[in-house]
Amino acid sequence: MSARPDLHTGLVVGSHGRHCVVETPDGERRICHPRGKKSQAVVGDHVRWQAAPPGQGDEGTIEKVDKRRNLFYRQDEIRTKSFAANIDQVLILLAAEPVFSESQLARALIAAEAEHITPIIALNKSDLVEPFARAWERLWPYRHMGGEQDKSHHYRVLPLSLTQSGAVDRDALMPLLQGKITLVLGPSGVGKSTLVNLLVPGAAVLTGEISQALNSGKHTTTTTSLYWIDAERTTALIDSPGFQEFGLRHLQPTDLARCMPDVGMHASDCKFYNCTHLHEPGCAVRPLVQAPDTPLTPEMISAQRYRIYGELFEELSAPPRY
Repeated sequence: MSARPDLHTGLVVGSHGRHCVVETPDGERRICHPRGKKSQAVVGDHVRWQAAPPGQGDEGTIEKVDKRRNLFYRQDEIRTKSFAANIDQVLILLAAEPVFSESQLARALIAAEAEHITPIIALNKSDLVEPFARAWERLWPYRHMGGEQDKSHHYRVLPLSLTQSGAVDRDALMPLLQGKITLVLGPSGVGKSTLVNLLVPGAAVLTGEISQALNSGKHTTTTTSLYWIDAERTTALIDSPGFQEFGLRHLQPTDLARCMPDVGMHASDCKFYNCTHLHEPGCAVRPLVQAPDTPLTPEMISAQRYRIYGELFEELSAPPRY
């Protein structure tokens, strides 16, 4: 079937509820609404949209969402929250203070692994010496996962000290972001707004304009926005709220091992192909779990990570409560 000549192409660069801001190939932006529930679009989607008839305003209608390369989302028993589509990587921003939840970090990493999206962990507030040292130590398993023989399982973990004039951090981040579309996630109080404004001067103004256009008033934190870092529009940040709760109901319990590299890298050595790594004989994972009061080595699976694995396996195995 040939493409309809009355449809324009565009990229979704802002969303609030079911309303979107679509950017055309020449950089023009316009508000678009979905036609029915099936055309629901998220930031990062490539869409086909139709302009309103002459005399009926300058808003448009999204007629079709093109096939996605990936979709980063979370799902609990009640609802699904889609963060962004067609992204290259997720930058998970944490801080020395407030103390971060390792369970929430693990959940975000699992969601990224499930969609084959590269995750980057950044720990902010390195100027808080003692709290930062404690937080950096908590991230030791992520920095050394798999040991020296298999660095492909390591996560990239960056120290940051974000300020409004953080030129050093900008220089450290830009090589990782160049030419990619990066979703930025993080709980409140970690410096996410500072990061976005450091890399995209004037981002707060742009967010306000999008929110006002979408009639979302002052509730800018509920708006997901894409910002171009370069004039050529090849490098972008997507700022999205919603890190506090991170359900993984869209995954099966048997997906967990492959989405947790420290577990998955040993799973093929188990005696049974359908081993849950919780109680079966001949399991190759459990003997590698850090024992109580034992220093963690790169070849081990941290006791905390294994505990999170068990909790998630139980959570995803439980029948829906509604």
